[in-house]
Amino acid sequence: MKRIAIIGAGPAGLMAAEVLSQFDYQIQVFEQKPSAARKFLMAGKTGLNISHAEDVAQFIARYDQAEWLASWIRQWDANWIQNWMQGLGIQSYVGSSGRIFPLEMKAAPLLRAWLKRLNEAGVEFFYRHQVKKLQHNRLTVLDLKQDQARVEQFDAIVLACGGVSWSQLGSDGAWQSWLAPEQIEPFQASNAGVEYPWSKFMQPVFGQPLKRVAAWVADGEKSTGDIVISHYGLESGLIYKQGRALRSMLKSTAMQLSVDLMPELSVVELAQKLAPNKKQSLTNVWRKAGLDSAKANLVRELVPKAVWHDAPVLAAAIKHLTLNLSGFRPIEEAISCAGGIRREVLNSDLAFQQQPYLFACGEMLDWDAPTGGYLLTACFATGRAAGQGVHAYLQGTTA
Repeated sequence: MKRIAIIGAGPAGLMAAEVLSQFDYQIQVFEQKPSAARKFLMAGKTGLNISHAEDVAQFIARYDQAEWLASWIRQWDANWIQNWMQGLGIQSYVGSSGRIFPLEMKAAPLLRAWLKRLNEAGVEFFYRHQVKKLQHNRLTVLDLKQDQARVEQFDAIVLACGGVSWSQLGSDGAWQSWLAPEQIEPFQASNAGVEYPWSKFMQPVFGQPLKRVAAWVADGEKSTGDIVISHYGLESGLIYKQGRALRSMLKSTAMQLSVDLMPELSVVELAQKLAPNKKQSLTNVWRKAGLDSAKANLVRELVPKAVWHDAPVLAAAIKHLTLNLSGFRPIEEAISCAGGIRREVLNSDLAFQQQPYLFACGEMLDWDAPTGGYLLTACFATGRAAGQGVHAYLQGTTA
């Protein structure tokens, strides 16, 4: 019987195992943590956003490696994921924003049902087993409970070790030492907050949201939503959406984010609301114009005091505030990461070109996406693609 090792019991690794469990293979999953899919469970604590119900073409366009991922995501899209969940006894629903969640919202019931299916299919799980070395098709595995190492040989190996964010949950990036540096695009923080050196006058509004604002980078697409003012800068899904453009800007110049605090008003309309009134204080004028405390403080922080009473100039500034950002938050704090194993070192079935028995999937690969179900969907899809690739390889090598 052919032996397959899967390194990592996250969503991508579990999907690879599920595909391969249909066939007569010995499948062993090695996970260095005491249990499976810890990042998956953490992501589901406030509601597991597992995919998104938007048009598939628009869905695919959310990825920075859209062409690479397209065929897999079309095959295992949001509809497929909902049907797959239903097969595990987990009902789902589509929220008002198009995001898809389990009816119970949490990740744990889904994971329990999934692991039960895999165990019943004969997949073997080795928790607290850390792969220390990959040499050809042999693994050096350390049993962390017994503190004993062993070397095992496999007919195929699937790398599903995750990226480098949330390392405390297992994705520590140690696998990078198994590959040549030129095989890996350096990792960067993605879906992370950005840093700005606030003055002390912003402290009263730390943690408060800038509600219903627009943000963009250079001449890029505007996105609307809320932004949270943090002690270190700015944070929110709206910031995450601009992350790719900000990283591109960082390669050639400083990161600069543009913000419109009142996107529902034109400059002229806003100027009318900001017109000085002798009977009202400046604070009241701004408040009645729609500038709550968070927005007002940001205006005071970024707009010169000399123009605060010049309504047309102030309105134009509020419609296009510019923040010269000092960087992203550390990758340890990021929801996900950009970078990873480069497309050109892999075949179309996610096998390494120079090592056809070795496959990779999930966040290890060099692709990036915003939050909203896109990250998990690509992990599922590439995990299944790698599983199919392993099967095709083993069928081709069967005597």
